[in-house]
Amino acid sequence: CNSYISAEGKAVLITGCDKGFGHALAKCLHAKGFTVFAGCLLMVNGARELRNMKSDRMKVLQMDVCSDQEVAQAVDFVKRTLKEPEEGLWGLVNNAGISTFGEVEFASLDNYKKVAEVNLWGTVRVTKAFLPLIRRAKGRVVNITSMLGRMASPSRSCYCVSKFGVAAFSDCLRQEMYRWGVRVVLIEPSNFVAATGILTAAGIDRQAQALWSGATLTVRQDYGSEHFARHRCCWFFQVSFLIYPLHLNSDGALCS
Repeated sequence: CNSYISAEGKAVLITGCDKGFGHALAKCLHAKGFTVFAGCLLMVNGARELRNMKSDRMKVLQMDVCSDQEVAQAVDFVKRTLKEPEEGLWGLVNNAGISTFGEVEFASLDNYKKVAEVNLWGTVRVTKAFLPLIRRAKGRVVNITSMLGRMASPSRSCYCVSKFGVAAFSDCLRQEMYRWGVRVVLIEPSNFVAATGILTAAGIDRQAQALWSGATLTVRQDYGSEHFARHRCCWFFQVSFLIYPLHLNSDGALCS
């Protein structure tokens, strides 16, 4: 986290600071001298750790990016807290995100909607809310996407759709903000699943059970339990680097 810009008088709002990239970035920018508004989904664990820093440059606030009300409250809090509100907010980092997996015939429409609501519409919602402050400061919007916002991958369509959407939104916004002197930046991390905790072994197990039980009888019969077990096993390996032995019990449920 090398700094080439003076942090004096500059404030940055980051979403998804409960853990992972957002949490680490909040501490890094604070250490560099920035005032940080750390948006957290829940005011526990990661949020508590940031609050315990007891710094007047670390402002921790609850912000569910899916909630119009909480985002509006966040804007109001930032305006009231900035020393010079008329000079605006120097940076916005849209980091909050969730992930899932599942081949198209196993993934429900609700899965697609849930991931897009956070990753895509959350980014759009927060950006639109803070753009007036960003424009005043001639600042920048940084959107955390993924390599899966540039290339497709089997079993990741729910996630890819949301990240491709963020990339398109960012490209459009970049052109619109050029006249205002606002920079729009995409960060495309590779596979940091284990480091960020966006997927866990326990979470994969729950999702796999839900995908299998929610699939139609035709899909289950056509794909077969062995195919699905291998599919889940691959995700366990990527997250925990362990391959768990899998089988189906007498009721047809997946178990390890």
